[in-house]
Amino acid sequence: MQKIKTWADKNLQGDKVIWAVVFALSLISILVVYSSIGTLAYKRTQSPESFLLKHTFTVMVGLAAMWFAHRVDYRYYSKLSKIGLFVSIPLLIYTFTSGTSINDAARWIQVPIVGSFQPSDFASLALIVNLASMLSKRQQNIDDIKESLIPILFWCGIICGLIALTNLSTAMLLLVTCMLIMFIGRVPTKYLAMLVFVGALAGSLAIAFGVRGETAKHRIQSFIDGSELPFQAKHARIAVATGGVFGKGPGNSDQRNILPHPYSDFVYAIVIEEYGLVGGIVVLGLYLLLLHRGMKASYNSDRAFGGLLSAGLSFDLVCQAMVNMGVVVGLGPITGQPLPLISMGGTSMVFTGLSLGIILSVSRGEQDQKWEQSTTEESKETKNMPTAKAA
Repeated sequence: MQKIKTWADKNLQGDKVIWAVVFALSLISILVVYSSIGTLAYKRTQSPESFLLKHTFTVMVGLAAMWFAHRVDYRYYSKLSKIGLFVSIPLLIYTFTSGTSINDAARWIQVPIVGSFQPSDFASLALIVNLASMLSKRQQNIDDIKESLIPILFWCGIICGLIALTNLSTAMLLLVTCMLIMFIGRVPTKYLAMLVFVGALAGSLAIAFGVRGETAKHRIQSFIDGSELPFQAKHARIAVATGGVFGKGPGNSDQRNILPHPYSDFVYAIVIEEYGLVGGIVVLGLYLLLLHRGMKASYNSDRAFGGLLSAGLSFDLVCQAMVNMGVVVGLGPITGQPLPLISMGGTSMVFTGLSLGIILSVSRGEQDQKWEQSTTEESKETKNMPTAKAA
């Protein structure tokens, strides 16, 4: 045990609670996805074990991305974010014009060797990091419209608008995250109202010219009317209702063979059906704990950039999880948002790992700084101590 602790202290730096939450959610992901891929394996005439191995490998890749990201000083991400934004624009445009359709949504592009890639995840991460960087550098002149507000509104409007052309729910979540970062960054309320206007304008254009406008309007209308539940929502609620307190047990779900995409969009329904109300609360509690630790790293940060970065990424991940779980239990219209760290999906797993790695880098940097300060103070005190006279 001592060797394991020594290895973990050396290699898994930063907030240990975040590491524990990620490992717990990754284990849940492997168990639940393996239980829910039977129908997919049958349709593609492959064994469920092949999908299990592929998903386990994807989880490991996400953890590796998290580990590498947490080893890098988070301040370097500020320099990379602007490049990421410029790369995101042509990728999002290409996705809109020539994207590959997976699960009835054209949100992916095909990359040789890598396979399908979802540019909206990359663009979201780049925008959050760059927004935190811009706000931290403009704290002294945050009220300056030309120097501060216009660049922020420009990038938020462009990236959210391009994402909304193919993925409205992700664009809305990103816009809300940008508002939170701006609020924490002391941006005046009247400027936040301007961001809402920019977001509404981008959303209207996306509904008019995007590929998912009609689908989004139909889903929202069905949720508001409540007269007839969509097929997915109906069977998700059946899974929740029949799960009971302790569930049917691992591998005993009935709705996994009926629900569309039970391994991604509706994986939380399988969690509740197999592990019951207890399992659903445990997963919810893990996400809330992740949000708490991310916000704690933000609070403890001595630099504005680190605080804004950790808060923005934590809120974005947990908000996405809340939307996914809310859809399953009937608190919102169907969105197609995956459950971070649990749903099957390569792009989501990798960029979730990168986001968590950056949060850990923030907490690691502050811990290192406090350790250096404490050792410096101790050395000064030792030097100032009077030495004993020789007898």
